[in-house]
Amino acid sequence: MPGVTILGERLRQSLTERHSRHLYRQTLLRDPGCGLEQVIDGRLFVNFCSNDYLGLSHHPDVVAALIRGAKEYGVGSGASHLVTGHCRVHEQLCEELADFCGRDRVMLFSTGYMANIGVINALTRPDDLVCHDALNHASLLDGGWLSRAESKRYPHVDLESLSNMLGNFDRRRTTESMALVVTDGVFSMDGDCAPLADLADLALHHDAVLMVDDAHGIGCLGPQGRGVVADAGLTQQQVPVLVGTFGKAFGTAGAFVSGDDLLIDYLTQFARTYVFTTAMSPALAEATRTSLALLRQEHWRRARLQELIERFRTTTLMLGLKLLPGNSPVQALMLGDAATAQAVSQLLKQRGLQVSAIRPPTVPVGQSRLRITLSAVHSDEHLQRLLDALAEVAEYLQDRA
Repeated sequence: MPGVTILGERLRQSLTERHSRHLYRQTLLRDPGCGLEQVIDGRLFVNFCSNDYLGLSHHPDVVAALIRGAKEYGVGSGASHLVTGHCRVHEQLCEELADFCGRDRVMLFSTGYMANIGVINALTRPDDLVCHDALNHASLLDGGWLSRAESKRYPHVDLESLSNMLGNFDRRRTTESMALVVTDGVFSMDGDCAPLADLADLALHHDAVLMVDDAHGIGCLGPQGRGVVADAGLTQQQVPVLVGTFGKAFGTAGAFVSGDDLLIDYLTQFARTYVFTTAMSPALAEATRTSLALLRQEHWRRARLQELIERFRTTTLMLGLKLLPGNSPVQALMLGDAATAQAVSQLLKQRGLQVSAIRPPTVPVGQSRLRITLSAVHSDEHLQRLLDALAEVAEYLQDRA
């Protein structure tokens, strides 16, 4: 069968090329869960690559809430939100999130990927323009590419390029066409924050709409953990579309979109990734409600996280290692080529530290790195083990130079 033969050869060639370029990726089988210490392939590692920034995924109250929710509602929701899948606990979570974010309303999505694709597709039409920061998360980029609108990328945080892009669109737009400026709040592989106040000013000047995905900021950054939009002092009118996820600081899973009543009403009708999929587990919604309560009450978690970030950055920079700027839980140690990133990741594994090498296509060619993430529940001993190992990394890199 020629078609099957062509497919098989195509797959083999692609996999061979990925191996040869040190880009092949594999799933890791861990046991038991994504805690600070985890067993992978029979070895114990300290985990420095999780997004559990506040350490809530194993909090006993969150675990108990998940069990309680399963007992009351069952494990699955049974249907989409618009059929019979929307439970009382979903609505309670929406109301509590709206209050937390200072927004009119919230709607839930199964994942952040589904939220971003669904929102961008629902909001845009063929004569619209979607403007992306070049380092936006894949879900945002895919949302633009899969929409019917024109999708363009501007260089990372390059406001002049974005202004020119919007200006060109202004000169040819119709009275009904719209520009949507889409950005991460905290960039997931670099750890820096978007210049949101400047982006809001640009959007206002060009009569564009600003959408922010604050997956890595909500819960752990900004006043009371309300994220980088709140930290920039921006209102719902300035940032009409705010996306957040539960799989990072909240320690659970799923996502939400927040905005005014009109936006949420519209998305409920037209966001296909909301309308045509099963609602998130009500038990998970119950667990997330508890996570939200904890992150609002236990301010020490954010303070501890910032303390660890500051100590990590101070020592790592003193070692002469190259860190990208940023005070988020995501710290990018730049290493250049994929082979070096893999070698350094393996060196850390030999010291019992789990830190993933991030390589193309996740990051641009020549910008491979270690993506080191810190959690509020890392101990001083955990951090010191990492810093001692990074001192060895600095020596290793010097010997190779």
